[in-house]
Amino acid sequence: MTKNSTVLIVPGLREHVPDHWQTLLAAGLHRVRTVPPLEHDKLSCAARVDALDRTLRAIDGPVILVAHSAGVMMVAHWSRILGSRCRIKGALLATPADVENPFPAGYPTTDTLREHGWLPIPRRPLPFPSLVAASRNDPLCTFERAQEMAHDWGSELEDLGPVGHLNPAAGYGAWPKSMELIRRFDRLHSAQAGSPRAPA
Repeated sequence: MTKNSTVLIVPGLREHVPDHWQTLLAAGLHRVRTVPPLEHDKLSCAARVDALDRTLRAIDGPVILVAHSAGVMMVAHWSRILGSRCRIKGALLATPADVENPFPAGYPTTDTLREHGWLPIPRRPLPFPSLVAASRNDPLCTFERAQEMAHDWGSELEDLGPVGHLNPAAGYGAWPKSMELIRRFDRLHSAQAGSPRAPA
């Protein structure tokens, strides 16, 4: 359980899948919200960012973001446009979807994603602590590309090994490590709060 923080789940384009680790994580938390699915403009990056922002503004107190896949891109775009609005304690960015390179069949094409505002991937440092959890065999993002994103965003990198896209198709299901990674932000916040202030 996180300390006095609300966990905000940011799903990817598949939105709410009952046996997805984000859904199972949310079911086990007391202070948790989920960015709601869109009724219209489901592929619009701007509409997704607006939904994220509206959900954040309705939460009192510190927030830990837990994003997966295209949800990671939503957080990056939101941070670029509106990131100063809310107090984010940290962001767990799990297996980002590399929207700048072609996806396998069954996913939106790069041209479609470009038309809907997903490209280019924002590369400015995020204004809050963040951790990119990257897979070694993700069909939607190479490990090297995830490393580049983590570097550019100023994020810590967590090597998950060969976990695919960390979704039900890859066997996840519950992902117990998610809580361990989320708790890092509470420990970081506690350490910062307890450190002596620099002289004025």
